[in-house]
Amino acid sequence: MADTSYTAPLVVLDASDGVLVAHRPDVQRVSLPEEVIDLATAADWAVSYGLGAAALSRFGEDAAALLVLTESATVFLGLPDRLDDRVRLRVADDHPAVKAVSESGWSLSRAGLSPWSWMFRNRAEVVVAVVPWGAFDARITRWGGMGDIADPSALAYALGVYAERVTTPTSSTAGTSLALMTALRPPTRATFERGTGRMKRVPVEGSLVEPVDPAPPEAPTEHPLAAERTREQTQDPAHVLFEEALVWHRTELTAEEAALPYVVGLDINMAFLAAANRLTVGLGPAVYTDGPRFDKRVPGSWLVDLSGAVLRTKDPRTKALIELDPRLPSPFTPHGHAPTGPAWYATPTLAYAAELGVEVRPLAGWLRPESGGYLDLWHDRLRDAYMATLADLGVTADMPEDEFVRVMPTLKERDPEAYAVLTAIKHTAKGGVGKLREKPMGKRPSRHAPWPALKRATWRPDIRAAVISNARVGQHRKIVKTWALTGQVPLAVLSDCVVYPSAYPTARAVVPRKEDGMPMPGAFRLGPNPGYCKEEGVQTMEWLAELIARQANPARFIKGGDAIRDGE
Repeated sequence: MADTSYTAPLVVLDASDGVLVAHRPDVQRVSLPEEVIDLATAADWAVSYGLGAAALSRFGEDAAALLVLTESATVFLGLPDRLDDRVRLRVADDHPAVKAVSESGWSLSRAGLSPWSWMFRNRAEVVVAVVPWGAFDARITRWGGMGDIADPSALAYALGVYAERVTTPTSSTAGTSLALMTALRPPTRATFERGTGRMKRVPVEGSLVEPVDPAPPEAPTEHPLAAERTREQTQDPAHVLFEEALVWHRTELTAEEAALPYVVGLDINMAFLAAANRLTVGLGPAVYTDGPRFDKRVPGSWLVDLSGAVLRTKDPRTKALIELDPRLPSPFTPHGHAPTGPAWYATPTLAYAAELGVEVRPLAGWLRPESGGYLDLWHDRLRDAYMATLADLGVTADMPEDEFVRVMPTLKERDPEAYAVLTAIKHTAKGGVGKLREKPMGKRPSRHAPWPALKRATWRPDIRAAVISNARVGQHRKIVKTWALTGQVPLAVLSDCVVYPSAYPTARAVVPRKEDGMPMPGAFRLGPNPGYCKEEGVQTMEWLAELIARQANPARFIKGGDAIRDGE
């Protein structure tokens, strides 16, 4: 009889001396029965052993068991040690291992036998992750350092921590992030219908219940709704919603800036996650409205002409309105240059425009009257997981600022496994936002043919746009506050990284402070919390001059590598 005194969401299977061993998250090991000889019998064992996790919502379903196979376990179970099909990343359907699964009564999902596979039989579900096939590849599935953990017990522990604090992994971090959203806010719940005497499923309030079409300006280029766009219209913000992170840099410095010896990068922690906090997003389909009155409480896409807008903020000392420095990037475009005509914007961008003294007069709108805080629970769980894992690494919200700056670059050396969990959590937050507008993969019948992701209730480019819009204007708000307090203008911005000139080689020198040395509210602040900042990197002013001469964005390289290439 299986020992079910301990319930785990997952185990890592490893073969040694002809015996298949399960490594549990509690760092205990269990030898599997002799009858476990292939994937089907391994799935049978996982179900009988009681692997899995309880539902995260009272309306949700329990998480499936997860089996993680090391290379030795993969070979032991009769699976190929490497995938020959590097394009589709799956085992051929006529492979004996695939046939054996089918003959045993188990079924595979449409993805087949791949780095992440789903197996079904009756009401039982088992997920299988194959390490040598790239299940935890840092470049493909974005699991950070998980793929570098060679010891099976250490991998089981790290994945167990992630499963406990976030959710059981189901695929890439982006796919797992969407699964977390759905687990926290299931689309439907079962209820008893007195009239028929039967159970039926009804929508859960505040959830995404069914797929909805994007508004025409929200549809990406590959979408069926974009089939009639001309080549010019695909690049025209008057036809397409371009809510993206800011990528901008200056090519000219003042004499005072150029005389400073250093440049310092500030990186906003979990920027997209912080932007999702208490963000109202649309739940249902968009409704077209001609010339609506702007309402910051209504999520949607609005057509507004912000060209020529004069942006003002309050002087922190006199409280008088002052115009923003023209050297500051525009908060309304991804490239930081002021808009030149009408363009589509998400609600947070226009709410910020009004905050800067602009009279927002929409020409049209695709608005979503049904709305709510769909991402609130997702944000809270990932924030708590992030902070708890930082605490494992010795970083807490109340630690002194100088110690925080000193410790952050050493996290990987302190505990590689905990750092791998931290990196996975970061990718889960960022990847989930990106997955809301998943693009087509592989071949399609035509350029604008539908693709499988469009059938998901969580395929919502409008929600992605709202999060990115809120992140960008939140960052710009800090930039403006910093300028109003200190006169500092950033040299470059790349998504969540902002670069400033500095007299000293530390991020502490560019953070605005009160007379008592405490950080100023509303400006950049150093600390571990999502939305606060850490030091991204320090370089010399000569280094900056060389990059500008090459027309490169300094924020991309301030850390010492290439942030885009490294997946930052």
